[in-house]
Amino acid sequence: MKKPAIAIIGAGKVGSALGLLLQQKGYNVAGVASRTSASAAALAERLKCPVLTNRKAAAGAELIFITTPDREIAPVSKQIAGEGGFKSGQVVAHTSGAHAAGELTGVREAGALAVSIHPLQSFAEVQAAMENLPGSYFSIEGDEGAMPVARQVVEDLNGKFFTISAQDKPIYHAAACIASNYLVSLMHFATGLYAGFGLGPREAFEALYPLVRGTVANISKVGPTGALTGPVARGDGSTIEGHLEAFKNHNPELAELYARLGRYTVEVALEKGSINDGQANELEKIFKGAL
Repeated sequence: MKKPAIAIIGAGKVGSALGLLLQQKGYNVAGVASRTSASAAALAERLKCPVLTNRKAAAGAELIFITTPDREIAPVSKQIAGEGGFKSGQVVAHTSGAHAAGELTGVREAGALAVSIHPLQSFAEVQAAMENLPGSYFSIEGDEGAMPVARQVVEDLNGKFFTISAQDKPIYHAAACIASNYLVSLMHFATGLYAGFGLGPREAFEALYPLVRGTVANISKVGPTGALTGPVARGDGSTIEGHLEAFKNHNPELAELYARLGRYTVEVALEKGSINDGQANELEKIFKGAL
């Protein structure tokens, strides 16, 4: 399939990484547009393409990526449609995990095709994103006629894809947030506790990271259920009671977070078969006592 000329509207981390990677794969970048002229100019310099208005960037491309923050997808798309920037034969894509392709206001009315192409990857900064994207999974959702182009993009990024329905996007995105964003929060939680006995943030992370790395490696080998270890997996209620007692003296609010995570973990341990129903009930009583 011939590679379409692309436009990047929104020169943040996601748009920049996609533009640079796709150009390396032979896609012609017709233009870049962004809310701030500085970010547009910086990306355009790297891509050796012009900085254009939203409408002109869209009008000159066959595949348009609107890689703005989620709240701006609909307004930007509506503005371009109102100015006649979309036309039949184009494919317009956004990269939001939370929103369906229908967020692209005015695209279908103009005769163009709408699709969401969401990379299951975090974008802390552009270079890391470019390194992390190859091999990642992407969810694609939208007009059937846009699917061949969406699949080609993912394949050219050395990614893997699966299709989902528009109604499944919110839960799909919630799961991604749990796996990525809440993992960050859990590490913040754990390293913060280590500060209580004198470790700085960096040292606390370095102490815990081999444990995290080993856990992720175990999950990759035997799955999340099989990888569960620790006091809940053993039905060790006395150890958990000791934890909760310590939290009362340290920070009672954190005891509630620990207990809620523990209650979920009881279900995982039951699924694993490492505890029986009686042990699960005892653990439930211990955790509920902290809520």
